Amino acid sequence: MPTDRDDARWLEAAARLAARGRPLSRPNPAVGCILVKEGKLLARGWTCESGRPHAEAIALQHAGADGRGATAYVTLEPCAHRSARGPACADLLVEAGIARAVIGLEDPDPRTSGDGIERLRQAGIAVDLLPQDAVEASLVGYLVRARHKRPHVTLKLATSLDGCIATADGESQWITGDAARAHVHSRRAMADAILVGGGTWRADRPRLDVRLPGLESRSPQRVLLTRGVPPDGVKVINAPSQIDRLDEAQYLYIEGGAQVAASFLAEDLVDRLELYRAPILIGAGRHALGDIGLASLDDAHGRWHRVERRQLGSDAYEAYSRLR
Repeated sequence: MPTDRDDARWLEAAARLAARGRPLSRPNPAVGCILVKEGKLLARGWTCESGRPHAEAIALQHAGADGRGATAYVTLEPCAHRSARGPACADLLVEAGIARAVIGLEDPDPRTSGDGIERLRQAGIAVDLLPQDAVEASLVGYLVRARHKRPHVTLKLATSLDGCIATADGESQWITGDAARAHVHSRRAMADAILVGGGTWRADRPRLDVRLPGLESRSPQRVLLTRGVPPDGVKVINAPSQIDRLDEAQYLYIEGGAQVAASFLAEDLVDRLELYRAPILIGAGRHALGDIGLASLDDAHGRWHRVERRQLGSDAYEAYSRLR
């Protein structure tokens, strides 16, 4: 019999697998599914481009008849609603004859919420709901959109040790080194949309694409925060609050500049902060942030929790999640 530790390990693996579907699975969440039988990996799947087939359908297809009696580890409750685009995954799991399902999160979508789990139980399948931080992190864009009607927002800042993003005359290429810049491109590839301010666009004409070999097709939708006329192929919003207009985007990546970063922080719309720090001092340069609306130093504490840290060549990378 599998232990709680075994269940947690397989579900964490399914959460890591789900990342392969991000962000191309939109408008559907990127879900991971692993089928295990007699303690061994049987098959796996993740949500495909444009949301179909779902992770469970892919895993069951790979397992074939061997799926009977298996345990399905799924990061999100299997869908219960039937669609013209494909069958309900809860029905597919029942038809495959799985013995047990371990599910990371109940689906907030009212078309499924609770119904997928209930359908499995009614078919005699044992179901365990096992919430995990890793699972929630793998679905955070979908969950933020479901709960707040906006994308999950990551703010990226590349600074010197003394918190500058450019010299006094605006020179900013390059503060960080090759490894850090490649990492930024990998983060862009995980986003639906990437945003800069009109000033940054006019000054630098950034490409805002993904230039890692093999991942060029994952370049996100370009967005400007400005009141100007949108360039071809670029979407414009006039205020941070308008990110809810970014169609079905689940993940928004913000790259600058200082006033744009400050405006999103002042509106408390940043969910994740990613800092790249180069081992240089600039002095009288341009600071990373403007006024973010703090009334006192006490208001600055208790807002951020570090979730990741690594060294990228000579540069340091740290990621923080907003505590809400």
